[in-house]
Amino acid sequence: MKQLKDHVNQLFMGIPDSEQKTAIQEEVLENLEEKVRDLMEQGKAEEDAINKAIVEFGDIEDLKNELGGKQPVSKNNSKLNLGFSIWGSAIIIALFVFINFYYTPDVIWFVYPTFAVLWWPLAMYFIWKRAN
Repeated sequence: MKQLKDHVNQLFMGIPDSEQKTAIQEEVLENLEEKVRDLMEQGKAEEDAINKAIVEFGDIEDLKNELGGKQPVSKNNSKLNLGFSIWGSAIIIALFVFINFYYTPDVIWFVYPTFAVLWWPLAMYFIWKRAN
């Protein structure tokens, strides 16, 4: 049943050591071993019983939250994305203006790609607004 012990240790890996963690780990291991014994009594091979017990046991996210496991921190980068899109689109538009007046000063065409480029900061603005 080393496979079960390894599986339980892996499930509780990100949780700081405590008496509560050890007690819950032992209880989970006992439950899994009991399930494996029941499945083996029903005629399953040991390896099949172990795999089925692990699959049926499922996820322990609630236990991890209760024991104080590491919570993923989601960082809101919408303001950074907005600033980057404004500066990026300004540089692209400036490039279009330069190319337009350097190569074809008779025809003003930089306005058309400018409208396409302005969608980028506009979209980032609405994402930023929704996040705040």
